Amino acid sequence: MKVRLVALLALGAVLLLAGCGGGGGGAVSNQSQTLGHIDINPQPRDNIRDGGALRLPMDIFTGNFNINEVDGATGSLGQIDNAVLPEMFTGSADGGLKLNTDYLTSASITSTSPQVISYVINPKATWSDGTPITWRDFQAYWQALNGTNPSYQIAGTSGYDDIASVTRGADDKQAIVTFRKPFGEWQGLFSPLTPASLNSNPATFNDAWRTSSPVSAGPFTVRSIDLTTKTVALARDPRWWGTPAKLDQIIFKVYDTAAEPDALANNELDYFPIFADLDLFRRAQRTPGVVVRNAPGRISDNVTFNGSAGSVLADLQLRQAIAQGINRQEIARRVIGQIVPDVQPDGSHLYAPGSKEYQDNAGALPYDPAHAQQTLDSLGWVRQGNTRVKNGKPLSLRLIYGLGSSTGENVAKTVQNELGQLGVAVVLKSVSQNDLFPMYIDRGDFDVALFGWESTPTPLSSSAGVYQLPLGNNVRENYGRVGTPQIDGLIAQGLAELDDTQRAVLGNQADRLLWQQAHSVILYARPGAVAERSNLANFGASGFADPDYIDAGFVK
Repeated sequence: MKVRLVALLALGAVLLLAGCGGGGGGAVSNQSQTLGHIDINPQPRDNIRDGGALRLPMDIFTGNFNINEVDGATGSLGQIDNAVLPEMFTGSADGGLKLNTDYLTSASITSTSPQVISYVINPKATWSDGTPITWRDFQAYWQALNGTNPSYQIAGTSGYDDIASVTRGADDKQAIVTFRKPFGEWQGLFSPLTPASLNSNPATFNDAWRTSSPVSAGPFTVRSIDLTTKTVALARDPRWWGTPAKLDQIIFKVYDTAAEPDALANNELDYFPIFADLDLFRRAQRTPGVVVRNAPGRISDNVTFNGSAGSVLADLQLRQAIAQGINRQEIARRVIGQIVPDVQPDGSHLYAPGSKEYQDNAGALPYDPAHAQQTLDSLGWVRQGNTRVKNGKPLSLRLIYGLGSSTGENVAKTVQNELGQLGVAVVLKSVSQNDLFPMYIDRGDFDVALFGWESTPTPLSSSAGVYQLPLGNNVRENYGRVGTPQIDGLIAQGLAELDDTQRAVLGNQADRLLWQQAHSVILYARPGAVAERSNLANFGASGFADPDYIDAGFVK
């Protein structure tokens, strides 16, 4: 699994979704949105054709094919890496993790004081350049991500900064990882593993994989990358030591969301995510040979505030007032209320709704426009007509969201209207999905931004780079630059806690502070609906499970 959250660069489109299987209208069943449910047309391997290409859309073309480098931390690259790079543990439908025996024969805690993990690497595991996967890959990975060398432009350090050493075990196929302090979510580390050749020095780490992915170790390998057409082609790797993939190829190509139904109808795509878009659903439903599948979604959409020094929202009280003017319940109802009966907003920055750790902590900063008005008055923002003014300067915010997303536009206009009632002018700006992060959000060139985060089975370590304070000039994934030492401390304590229950207690304490700090307003969890060809099997709405590219394919 990823060691951090993965940014989804635009809000997926919304409004309504009917039932599974391309049938008539109606809401998604409660069962289909229950954690543990998947909808992938499961079929025995004997029923799957040998060969063929699976054609999948990407929302953006990654700025770096090293997912641990800050420009590479995208959901699109995560999809690719699931097929070409080692995952030590894979996500299961219930939100947990299971050992991936293609890469490890065992991984276990051999000591708790200090905490020591023994990773025994599958003897057959080899990089595509012929180099065996060994303990040295684990060591170089840790050295790149532990934060001791600021020249590595890393997306996060969580877990790796707690490791004291990575050494050779009984032989080159055993890595012994010794921690300086306990780290509870250790199963999320070293995934996706990349070779020592990538992590050996900062220049290579930062730039060597910016336009290519030369080394892999999975059922597929990268055959070609076309920077012009924004296409990545994977081919079945004949050197793969595990169960061979059924598909010959997987083709990832960037598509505008609105163009995906036509691409599916015109036999250019085999699948696309719907989430909750009425237009996408209806078009999928009208397309012969296409079905809609449903499962819980791993993505929560949010409103992120830029609280960096010098920005208008650097003032905590002002940020809190703005947050209290956003009606999460109304936005959730408008966006997915016709999809999921009695929909409730997502109330946690850290934990997925339905998970055992989840608590709704949004009451720490509830929707309260009357109190928001009082706060704005007390801060000296005086109404002049429709807009508040202070020292001759109007209270105006620039809201950035991804172009081509009807959901993004819907949410943006709703936020604009709600804040307008407080006397806050909101200027909307939709930008290309490929420009949204590198040109705006990464640089802090926004006041308010709309996008989503994908959850993982290791929620605290996934969240550390998002919610802990930036490391100097490296904001990691804390794009709003908002945080406190207390939040950092609670996340650090939680990560050091080996007891699952107590770790969740600390995580929820940190979440309540995140609400109070108005780091961001979490809106709702997206349904995980997809459209795909009816003869596509072992692939689709996988919920919280990782996709299985080995058994995926087309029915004979």
